Amino acid sequence: MAAVLGLVINLYKLQILQGEKLTEKARTQQMVTLQPFIPRRMVVDRNHNILACDRLVYTLYAHPKLFKQPYEEIAQKLASILNKNSNELVRIFQSQKTGILLTSALPESTATHLRTLHLNGLELIQKNLRFYPENDLVADVVGYVDTDRKGQAGVEYSQEKLLKRSVQTIRLSQAGNGALLPDYAPVGLLNFDDLQLQLTIDSRLQRSTSLALKQQMEKFRAKRGAVIVMDALDGSLLSLVSQPTYNSNEYSKADISLFKNWTVADTYEPGSTFKPLNVAIALENHVIKSDDIFKDTGSIKVADHTIKNAEENNYRRISITQILEYSSNVGMVEIMQRLRPSVYYKWLQRLGIGQTVDTDLPFAVSGQLKSKENFVASPIEPATTSFGQGFSLTPLQLVQLHGALANGGKLITPHVVRGLIDSKGQIHYSPTFPIPRQIFSRATTQQVIKMMETVVEKGTGKASHIPGYHIAGKTGTAQKAGSTGGYKKGAYITSFLGILPAESPRYVILAVIDEPKGENVYGGTVAAPIVKSVIESLISLEEIPPVQAIN
Repeated sequence: MAAVLGLVINLYKLQILQGEKLTEKARTQQMVTLQPFIPRRMVVDRNHNILACDRLVYTLYAHPKLFKQPYEEIAQKLASILNKNSNELVRIFQSQKTGILLTSALPESTATHLRTLHLNGLELIQKNLRFYPENDLVADVVGYVDTDRKGQAGVEYSQEKLLKRSVQTIRLSQAGNGALLPDYAPVGLLNFDDLQLQLTIDSRLQRSTSLALKQQMEKFRAKRGAVIVMDALDGSLLSLVSQPTYNSNEYSKADISLFKNWTVADTYEPGSTFKPLNVAIALENHVIKSDDIFKDTGSIKVADHTIKNAEENNYRRISITQILEYSSNVGMVEIMQRLRPSVYYKWLQRLGIGQTVDTDLPFAVSGQLKSKENFVASPIEPATTSFGQGFSLTPLQLVQLHGALANGGKLITPHVVRGLIDSKGQIHYSPTFPIPRQIFSRATTQQVIKMMETVVEKGTGKASHIPGYHIAGKTGTAQKAGSTGGYKKGAYITSFLGILPAESPRYVILAVIDEPKGENVYGGTVAAPIVKSVIESLISLEEIPPVQAIN
């Protein structure tokens, strides 16, 4: 009777007094909190070619103590599958008895083949990995994802919110042995959208552009180089190539400095490629007319400084068109001396010099522009600015500014993201960009483009000429600023900017080569041939017809 009474009291205590608390504890033990794996969205180019995707891979471990066959026999079977030397595998097996990492990213097809061999002592651990089919081709644009599945460079970083699908934490019931009970899983647990992030990049153009850049860099033993191709009508980038670069699949082996694309994350003095923009500024302010003639004696004195042309010349009378054609520094100084320094400075600010370019590429930096007080008070500042030195900008900003010359005077936003599309190509999201700002009149831009045509036809940019096509362009060979001030002796940045087709401008192509070595290193000899090669590819891909018969 005492035992029964004790049992009743204990039951009362458990069921009544502690019932609610114990019920909650039991439910907690029977439930497990999970965050299911949801893959990142794919990245595709303008033609739907895959640039980044998640794929199933396996980590392969070997445990030699569990082998049922001789080391040599197993090594022989694994060698061809893993692309390793069989003797080396034997040495690895002999080094330790368990936990040997053989490879960390074995494709699913290879893992399936490995299972058919039925080899004891091998362990396959499944995981999902970000994969970049083009390796290093678009690394400067796409970037990479780290081991925590977070973007660290390129659009993988800047478009993290668009690439990462929303994941909800869920609670599932589990059996006494820990097995999950699927009957209690929420409806649509593993369902997710089929949206992809589409870029404006054309992989075909990217490939040919990369090849042209590499060839010239090797020929002139250059430190680095870059090529940008932009559609001036909307700011979409068709190609953005930088060398040296890295393989997104093997980012851990790369120099970390390469993760920031230098076309947006580094500045340089543009040199003569800025001259057409200065001519546009002068035309807009009516301090020159397109048929004005200037005296060029080969040098000009400004305050205590003497400015010379890159190539020596005797006294000559030259037009504004010829100033661009011959890339005359003296002529540019004379043009910009007609404009008050304070007005000139305001125009530089209006163009965005010294400001960061609005773009969807990460790590963009602002250029450098002297203070207004310094610029206005020192005559040498407007003089050097007239031929593109004494200030800095990024290569992308120079393309943006020349885009305004190409599209009738509007400052558009350079970008690589088209939006989110579904598997049928339907657009579900498009990014919004600032309304293009009119900085030049259409009449001014038409005059400047016409002048730039002669640079290609008979000036310093003849190496970019293509029979049957009208191309506007401008070469640049600028002294490279030193890290401690002044200029680095013997170091130049050569560049060429082309606009196609000149009669109806649309595409802007810039090639920049940093510190080419050898004889005759100028924008017209180093960079112009690259732009010619890129334009030839562009003509083919975009089916741009010639304007005149090709003999």
